[in-house]
Amino acid sequence: MKTLHLTNSWHEKSGGVATFYRALITEANRRRHIIRLVVPAAESRVEECGEFGRIYHLRAPRSLLNPSYRTIYPTQFLSSRSKLQEILSAERPDLVEICDKYTLNYLGPLLRERLLPAVDFRPVVVGLSCERMDDNFGTYVGQAPLAKQFCSLYMKWLYFPFFDHHIGNSEYTVAELRPAAQGLLLQRGTWIPHMGVDLDHLSPNRRSSALRGRLLQKFGASAESVLLLYVGRLVPEKNLSLLFNLLLHLVRTDARDFRLLVAGDGIERKRWETETRQRVPANVLFLGHISDRNVLADLYANADLFIHPNPREPFGIAPLEAMASGLPLIAPNSGGITAYANGENAWVVDPTVVAFLAALHEALSNAPLRTAKIKAALETARQFEWSRVAASFMDLYGELHGAAQNASGGLPGPVFSSTPGACPGSVLMRIASATAERAFRLISTHCFESRLVAQRIEID
Repeated sequence: MKTLHLTNSWHEKSGGVATFYRALITEANRRRHIIRLVVPAAESRVEECGEFGRIYHLRAPRSLLNPSYRTIYPTQFLSSRSKLQEILSAERPDLVEICDKYTLNYLGPLLRERLLPAVDFRPVVVGLSCERMDDNFGTYVGQAPLAKQFCSLYMKWLYFPFFDHHIGNSEYTVAELRPAAQGLLLQRGTWIPHMGVDLDHLSPNRRSSALRGRLLQKFGASAESVLLLYVGRLVPEKNLSLLFNLLLHLVRTDARDFRLLVAGDGIERKRWETETRQRVPANVLFLGHISDRNVLADLYANADLFIHPNPREPFGIAPLEAMASGLPLIAPNSGGITAYANGENAWVVDPTVVAFLAALHEALSNAPLRTAKIKAALETARQFEWSRVAASFMDLYGELHGAAQNASGGLPGPVFSSTPGACPGSVLMRIASATAERAFRLISTHCFESRLVAQRIEID
């Protein structure tokens, strides 16, 4: 079996999606499974990743709302002469997974209905949800009137029915798919094999007085200083105001010396560098993106507390990495992070400065409780090791493909499946759904026929 994966959520310097796909390619090479990945880039190139892995970097424009990322638009796969159709035709994957809700999702029905001129086969088409549309819409567009209704309708008509199956990285992420799954004509299942953590590098055994001393020296801080750590993208959806307001309150009201290490990059970095330089100039150190996994592992192990401010995190790999490093975690009690973080292995509280302050003070003052939670966190992290997680994804891909080929004894039970329902409203939704799919097929066919006629006229 050969799988091909496409995503616009690709950034080599940050982001859990890139980490996930790198782990997936590693597992594919271990299994001798052919895997292909298509991502947007500044320039087109092909990257070989072991004997069985390959990444196609396609030249694409910068994203409108976050220019540090790039976006592959439908114009780059509609034409029979497009590079993406060329890749699909040459690779002929058995399963295509699309991780995008805004532009690449439209490739799904084109593959399912065999509407791409250069693609003469029908792969299994899977949608991978690594974030929620309603969260992104609220962050970048704002809480406009009827915004939630728009996102709900979009998910129902322009996302969920475009795929044969769905995969999500947490219950929180797929929650917005549940309403979209109601009243559809064809049954579609949704599975949740969570993301993972790299245990080859992360360990509490990396903690040492020498390494910690070097970190403190970067600040000009003393051995009694408390090192807080944040690792992640510096972007609007991460709720960074909570992180920096917490530090500001600590600096102003607490007798201890608190220092914050920020590892990551993004479009909000300059903003927060400017604000902290004005308000707490000696207490924040921006380290930028850290590509060396050993350096990052040392950073985790030698800080005192990990602060994760985002209450709408789709999953959150960085907090899980902190737990694997023996670093106490303080995080919101909502979002995908609750897939692994709870009151037994972390401090999960309301996403407010007051609640985070209380959790921080307890974590620093109650040594027995801190030790118990760290022990539980290490056990939790072992359950999410990347090799195990990547293997679960590869197994699921095989089962989805096998079921489509009638070569499997049956799929594992999904978290939920689409349900047609029996009430008059559900019947109407089923009819409307079927009509929408037929209309999409007719419109797409007409577009391709028009393009073909135009090409023939040019040749003549």
